[in-house]
Amino acid sequence: MQVLGSNIEEQWMRSLNLGFTNWIVESKAFGRDELTTPSPLFSYAITASSLWKIQLYYPMIAMAMENPSSSTKDARLQFSLNYQQFESVIQLRYKLNFKENWIDINVNVDNIRCNLIRLVSETLMEKQGYGSDEKHFPSRISLQLTPLLQSDILSVTVTKSTDNSAHEVGIEKTIESSFEPPKSVGFSISSTGTVLLSLKPWKFEQSVYGDSAILNWILHDSVNGREVFSSKPPKFALCQPKSWFRNRYTRAYRPFTREGGVIFAEDEYGESICWKVREAAIGKTMEWEIKGKIWLTYWPNKRRTHHSETRFLEFNELVRLSIEN
Repeated sequence: MQVLGSNIEEQWMRSLNLGFTNWIVESKAFGRDELTTPSPLFSYAITASSLWKIQLYYPMIAMAMENPSSSTKDARLQFSLNYQQFESVIQLRYKLNFKENWIDINVNVDNIRCNLIRLVSETLMEKQGYGSDEKHFPSRISLQLTPLLQSDILSVTVTKSTDNSAHEVGIEKTIESSFEPPKSVGFSISSTGTVLLSLKPWKFEQSVYGDSAILNWILHDSVNGREVFSSKPPKFALCQPKSWFRNRYTRAYRPFTREGGVIFAEDEYGESICWKVREAAIGKTMEWEIKGKIWLTYWPNKRRTHHSETRFLEFNELVRLSIEN
């Protein structure tokens, strides 16, 4: 696939997964809901120029549901949600620092890009569905990096502390006063106050499990602060056109790109992870396992509906690192 070049590869995978999506839709139409199919996930990993790169393609119709009972009966909404393809590029940059008695292996995020791409024309999306803007959005990304040769690992160090950010608090006060009837003397005053909190929609966390480093990006509801991938939109917010998830791809303060994807780059998420390795590892080629899980959530965009759902995919790739001075 790499010989084809990136643009041709993307077009090929979209054509392939359009055929797969049509096949699944036809199978369900003929009552073969329990049909077992091979995983349509196509992924590969490459190592080059101090960079690990993982490429992912996955048709939305084949993703597992976080809650299978939450599927919708609205055929037009199903069409808009199913005829999409998830595409992602994960790029991690590594650097070797040779010390007197050990080696530091530093890994940091170069780019993580996630997009939802429609598999059919916008005309067909409008005719048989509700348009291509009724689609899922990334709500959580989790990566786990593990060196498979662990006998030479001395320690693992992350560079991001547990979040301890200060909240921006604004207080709005209203004072009301009124005079009492003539028979009494004086007047009464009442006041009310509201507290406003400023929260970032995406929260980034690092953690360590054994010799593995875990990276998490989690989207939070800007109204109540809940994790989006594991919750449903508040019922009152579904009726409000100014809710953050309504018209979410055209708002100025959207947590997505204009096309509905996300980009995490080193300008904001460049914190590194450091594995301290014994000097005896020099000359060896270490294999690293990169496991990932990505959640994609649907909350109504322009369509008036109470339906919401979360789907997810998992992947596992091996990359290599030669420790040479």
